[in-house]
Amino acid sequence: MSFDVNRPGHIDMCQYGVEVMTMTDVAAPDALCCIRPGSAPLARSDADALAATLKAVADPVRLQIISALRCADGMSLCACDIAPALDVSQPTMSHHLKILTEAGILTRERKGSWAWFTLVPARLEEIAAALRVD
Repeated sequence: MSFDVNRPGHIDMCQYGVEVMTMTDVAAPDALCCIRPGSAPLARSDADALAATLKAVADPVRLQIISALRCADGMSLCACDIAPALDVSQPTMSHHLKILTEAGILTRERKGSWAWFTLVPARLEEIAAALRVD
């Protein structure tokens, strides 16, 4: 890309002492600011897996479910107690619980005719670690 220094409104990079990075500079592995020693950018398969997990969490009702479980004794609640607390119908609640369970964020245990859901803190830590800025 070239700059027309005669174009109105053009800032003369030399006049202001601004260093211009070229695409070659940006593409160079050592120019990637987010890479720390001993780390690397996410591989595509890892990025796909993380994106799927984030999609599972990225819903207001699902975030409320996670929040309710974080506050519960043993981070566990019966499905019958979650739906009324969030003012959501039972079919809608079942849908959201299924998505969170398939993503590994919750575990499901059958106790008689009731389904109990428990938060998996290690899974939330994995999500947090992937997004953490050290």
